[in-house]
Amino acid sequence: MKTGIVGTLIAALMLATAPAQAEPFRLIVTDLETPLVPNSVMDLALQEGYFEREGVEVELVRVQQTPSALAAIQAGEGEMANIGVDALLLLVAGGADDLRAVVSPNKSLPFLIAAKDAIATPADLAGKSFGIGRPGSLDQSLSTHVMEASGVDTSGIEFVALGQPNVRAQALVAGQVDATTVSIGVWSSIPDTTGLHVLIDQDAYYAAAPLVSKVNIVTAKVLDERHDDVKKVITALVKASRDFAADPSVWVAAMEKARPDIDKATLETLGTSFAKSWSVNGGLNKAELDYSVSSMYEGEDFASTRPVALTEWADFTVLDEVLAELGTDANQDVVSR
Repeated sequence: MKTGIVGTLIAALMLATAPAQAEPFRLIVTDLETPLVPNSVMDLALQEGYFEREGVEVELVRVQQTPSALAAIQAGEGEMANIGVDALLLLVAGGADDLRAVVSPNKSLPFLIAAKDAIATPADLAGKSFGIGRPGSLDQSLSTHVMEASGVDTSGIEFVALGQPNVRAQALVAGQVDATTVSIGVWSSIPDTTGLHVLIDQDAYYAAAPLVSKVNIVTAKVLDERHDDVKKVITALVKASRDFAADPSVWVAAMEKARPDIDKATLETLGTSFAKSWSVNGGLNKAELDYSVSSMYEGEDFASTRPVALTEWADFTVLDEVLAELGTDANQDVVSR
């Protein structure tokens, strides 16, 4: 009897003195399944054990679109959220002062300009029709910058409002417009591209319009209380991004497990196209962030919005700690502060 009591007391003492288990680090994402873009790095870093190897238990919280992600993180339902920069800027301009972007695992959607074969060069766009989301939309603003960088006089282009990228792609296939902007994912999903071609690929597009569309944010409270976990998460994302950039087949193999519904040939095409799109240095480039803000403020959504300073919504400190330990990759994702 005494032995049983002693054993119970010892067990209770061990339980009382054992270190408390850290709560899972909840990462809020706006994709209901692993996406066919570099943003997949968050899903794959979990699936392939990158977070685990850094010593942090990550749990993905899936919601639909940025507004839901913002509501979730502000309600304390997650520690980090992947959201649109435009929504973050509007929120900060409206008075939110405790949200900071700390990494961008997928800086921008891999946009490209697709066109009819008859449009052999960007100069041939003059006088042609071009599908956009809506007048004054960000895709119109960016594509205008891209075309002008290629020497196109955009004043003579007929911009046709069509809506979402998949709708614009359908209109291009149907011959309703001469060219449009879509993501590489949408382009790859078109069953038959006969008579069409990529006029300006995603690397050239981003070079001309380096807009960072998505970032991962944390609250000031999380940045203070769970600094080490934030650092571990960023480290895992950077390491995964570097592995995928170094060898696209690594991404393809991981995606085959995550998305068995997508054929390998499509994944291989995407993997190759993403070779220079990975945030191998964390994706927070000051020059690109400044460009992103100025571009967004050209749109109608920001017409009456107060300007916000970079220090109001971005924090480089944790990412810089990670890069100090890992070193920087000089091949892409340039670091500027």
